[in-house]
Amino acid sequence: MMSFVTILSFLFATILMVVSAPVETPAELDKRTTHTGRGTWFEPGLGNCGKFNTANDPIIAIPETLYDENHGSNCGQWIHIVDESTGKVVYGRTEDSCPSCGGGDLDMSPAVFQQFAFLDVGILSISWYFMPQGWSP
Repeated sequence: MMSFVTILSFLFATILMVVSAPVETPAELDKRTTHTGRGTWFEPGLGNCGKFNTANDPIIAIPETLYDENHGSNCGQWIHIVDESTGKVVYGRTEDSCPSCGGGDLDMSPAVFQQFAFLDVGILSISWYFMPQGWSP
């Protein structure tokens, strides 16, 4: 039979583990979510993240609603993108927001989009998720 001290120690340890468990912010939880939607392309310039980029840079504009929800915290974060029709994977860096994108859509610089298809294709069916902050290909 367990002693009262053993039971009390077990309860205290359990409570301590629950209280000290890390709490994830909505932005951290979202980084693990696989999104699905449309992939389109745009001509980059000065993005919402404050950097000027060109068509040759691997730039992604995430949905403006997601950018606003995360207060721009995804700036500079790499995204793993999959073309759903071919399975091809390409990486792009978040540097802008896309006002016309739906919740699962991405707008890609020509440098990213052309790794999947010619620009005249226009729209791709994609899935994507954020890589951890600080990661780069």
